Amino acid sequence: MSLVEIKVPQLAESISEATIMNWSKSAGEWVNVDEKIVDIETDKVVLEVVATQAGVLSQVIKNIGELVASDEVVGYINPNATSEVSAAPAAKPTVEPTPTPVVVEPKTSPAVRKITEEQGISPAQVPHSGDRVTKADVLAHVAPPAPIAAPIIQTAPRLVPSTPLPDAQGRKQERVPMTRLRKRVSERLLSAQHEHALLTTFNEINMKPAMDLRSKYKDQFEKMHGTKLGFMSFFVKAAIAGLQKFPIINASTEGSDIVYHGFYDIGIAVSSPRGLVVPILHDADKMSFANVEKSIATYGAKARDNKLELSDLEGGTFSITNGGIFGSMMSTPILNPPQSAILGMHNIVDRPIAENGQVVIRPIMYVALTYDHRIIDGREAVQFLFNVKQYLEDPQRLLLDL
Repeated sequence: MSLVEIKVPQLAESISEATIMNWSKSAGEWVNVDEKIVDIETDKVVLEVVATQAGVLSQVIKNIGELVASDEVVGYINPNATSEVSAAPAAKPTVEPTPTPVVVEPKTSPAVRKITEEQGISPAQVPHSGDRVTKADVLAHVAPPAPIAAPIIQTAPRLVPSTPLPDAQGRKQERVPMTRLRKRVSERLLSAQHEHALLTTFNEINMKPAMDLRSKYKDQFEKMHGTKLGFMSFFVKAAIAGLQKFPIINASTEGSDIVYHGFYDIGIAVSSPRGLVVPILHDADKMSFANVEKSIATYGAKARDNKLELSDLEGGTFSITNGGIFGSMMSTPILNPPQSAILGMHNIVDRPIAENGQVVIRPIMYVALTYDHRIIDGREAVQFLFNVKQYLEDPQRLLLDL
């Protein structure tokens, strides 16, 4: 049997090249069918390339950091080999050796593989159900359940070895190349600032009504729908209600034209180890609170595990970003072209406010709307944000379409 080519998957039309991010196997190592061999990073997602046939990785053509194109061959698998081979493709031996029996491992995620490697165990050793070992399976196997800790903000992984770069006094520095995603984000942010007339308007929201409603029904909601009731679904629904009243906020620009969208594809900014990504809730106006929460949770998990697909990130007519989860009190978000506006959420803090002539303490969130002033007037932006405020301060209106 001849050598099996390892090829770059077909990239999206808008993506001309990608970068080799990481080889999970080295030349000479055995790989099983459907086992991950190499991670390839595009401007938006990380593509996992798996083995289509068992054998030995006989040659690595493209190293970490090198550019590749669609369908380009990056390596070879020798299905006839049973032990370590040279990096170059070897001629087929006269007498084919009998392959060593291979135990097919269960499916895993990058997080599972990292933990099992640190623990010095094989994923196959972890008790699990079905054909996949989950992170929860591994954690339950290596340690007893522990109290839930505060969320950890992950930093971007190094894709290639850093370069030591001491300063003039010999103090330690290092140079690490940007990821493709970070480069792409930088380009889009600069483009947004240079090509759009950005303006931000602010308001504050008394979150007590939404918090009371959530507290009253969160247990029943989770029991019925199998997902937690968060505040993002309230904001998604409130934003859609506002977009329906002010269609220009949901519009986008194409050259000198304004495109008014008759649908509501809401982008939700999600933090990932590689940087910020914005997966899309397509036709979010047709989604229930439960579907919104489930979709956001799914996207969050996929982002953490580098499992987002290109289709998850395509489109979008309006975006929402939540800096409050990191403790941000106020910020001016930058819109995501060709969209014309983005809503920024922030942390909720008890603050003194005037209510019915009395000073009371209420949980307040500052919100911001950054918009393209070329096509959106200040009146529309301010009214839209005030509309969102009204829906959040009287959330029953969202259920009654008022």
